[in-house]
Amino acid sequence: MSISIEPAIAPGVAELLRLSDEFAFSLYPAESCYLLDVSELTAPGVAVVVARSGEDAVGVGALVERGDGSAELKRMFVRSDARGRGIASGILAALEEIALGHSIATLQLETGPLQPEAIALYEKHGFRRIPAFGQYVGDDFSVCMEKRLG
Repeated sequence: MSISIEPAIAPGVAELLRLSDEFAFSLYPAESCYLLDVSELTAPGVAVVVARSGEDAVGVGALVERGDGSAELKRMFVRSDARGRGIASGILAALEEIALGHSIATLQLETGPLQPEAIALYEKHGFRRIPAFGQYVGDDFSVCMEKRLG
């Protein structure tokens, strides 16, 4: 298993994003799915991390810097056939390492109440629930979390 920074257009990433979209839309209404597309994932200040098993992309996550010492985690997803192997924890650790290297003091994220495994993963890694922020305010399908780094 390898986890590294890759371009959002790297082989296999589009398929992971498609599967992630399918998963999100199977759980939540479209207006509650805040998914960044490839053009947003290739913007300045965005780092994409890809987990690979051999050549196969099996997981992805992105760090979106805000320019104020904080960043948001986006597009965290592991293929269903690769879950339970610590891949999501590895992606999260890689994203936190990138954040620390960029002097990011606060990480925030949004997930959904119908994803207890994701919530448990984030809590296990020190994230705590916070009031909804930004575009998530007022969305009952949003669970927002935060972790202070350093």
